[in-house]
Amino acid sequence: MDATVRLLRIPPEMVIYAEKHDILHLVQTLVRNLMEDKPEDPIQHLINLLKRDSFFNFCHFIWCCRSSSFVLSQAKKLCEHTQAIHVTFSDILKDDSDLSRAAQQYQEKKQKIPKDHWRQLIQQHLSKLDCVRRGWVLEAIPKTLEEALCLQEAVITPDHVVMLGAPDVILIERSSGKRIDPVTGDVYHITFMWPESEEVAQRLETPSTLMPSDLIAKKLQKFHTEANALKCTYHSCLKIINADQPNVDVFSQVLNYVCTPRHSASPYTPRIILFGPPGSGKSLQAKLIAQNYGIVNICCGELLKAVSADESHMGELIKPYLETKQQVPSSIVLQILTERLSRMDCTTRGWVLHGFPQGVEQAEELEESNFIPNRVFFLEITDDIAIERVTLRGVDPVTGEWYHSIYKPASGPEVQSRLRFNPRHSKAQLLKRLKEYWNYAADLQAFYPQAVYISADQDPHTVFESLESRLVSRLPKILSY
Repeated sequence: MDATVRLLRIPPEMVIYAEKHDILHLVQTLVRNLMEDKPEDPIQHLINLLKRDSFFNFCHFIWCCRSSSFVLSQAKKLCEHTQAIHVTFSDILKDDSDLSRAAQQYQEKKQKIPKDHWRQLIQQHLSKLDCVRRGWVLEAIPKTLEEALCLQEAVITPDHVVMLGAPDVILIERSSGKRIDPVTGDVYHITFMWPESEEVAQRLETPSTLMPSDLIAKKLQKFHTEANALKCTYHSCLKIINADQPNVDVFSQVLNYVCTPRHSASPYTPRIILFGPPGSGKSLQAKLIAQNYGIVNICCGELLKAVSADESHMGELIKPYLETKQQVPSSIVLQILTERLSRMDCTTRGWVLHGFPQGVEQAEELEESNFIPNRVFFLEITDDIAIERVTLRGVDPVTGEWYHSIYKPASGPEVQSRLRFNPRHSKAQLLKRLKEYWNYAADLQAFYPQAVYISADQDPHTVFESLESRLVSRLPKILSY
């Protein structure tokens, strides 16, 4: 048999370690940096990268929009937060290099800078030590599709691209109201961004490059044409933000986007735990997750029933507990559960677990057994909703179909008459189960600080969409500077 076609089984411990330390993302980032920076000594370059305290926090960011005082202020604030280098084309032209001087000559002659020359200019500036070490924020670069393609040819790939949008009337007003401080070079606006210092306000000047409104309108029309092409080029990492709102709100959205990791192509084996009170829909959501993603659905209660039904030693051991409706000892439950989670289907496809753990002690035992979830969800409903959902449902013993007095009434009097109601679904029994859940829920929430809380008091498919959005994306990172 050809060994290369055999299913490769990766030990669970290896997967957990790789996910915990983001090993696969680390390798991807290192390779990408090698291709972008093209160092003469690749090994030493990688060593220097790994020595950096903020290796994963540096920023590769593009402000894909028409440059303005508003964009300038936002870009500077982003650089202050991320410690990245703010780069404009004016900065690049100021470099003390033959490439920059040649580019200035092209501009003085009002000639277009050749494509290859433009690409080399950008590469030269971004290869500077501070840009390599701290990352960069490109403002209004690229402006055209041709420039964007040049960046791609140079393997200059941003992690995030933001395009600020606003009605042309607002943009024209912002441009015409621009004022500049001749001492510091800082840009202000007579309406949107007036300096706090009276001394600064008195020395502000109207920029000599200020254009009339009709010329601004023509340039905006040209920008919109190029913007559509840029949207297509950077669609996988592009965020369009409405700039017609207070500066602080715009910046908050930009910073939040920068802190959101891009989708990773790293292998990801789902290990999911669903918590929630009775009636919150854990079983249904687990079933939907398993069907859509091909992972193993494990209900602890159903697993115990299945084990008790076979003739194994463990089945005979737990059968008396289930027949007398006593709680199976935690040590036995954990032994059965870990055996199931260790099987090939769970280790290769992943699993979604519900009904366990029921308390911090069981959660700790599960973790000590090296079964650590990478997604934990709490489905939230009130006790009143739980009572309404659970106490009014019954099953038709003939067809096995479930019905509910409000949400799914029986199809006729004959079916209604033969419905059977589970004693565990009585209000008294349900209140007891709810009390048990709330007794350990708070401790579990503290034990799983990265858990996601989702309102289950909505359509089941809406709940599933909320769950799904958290399943396919990586966990958010926290910038620390």
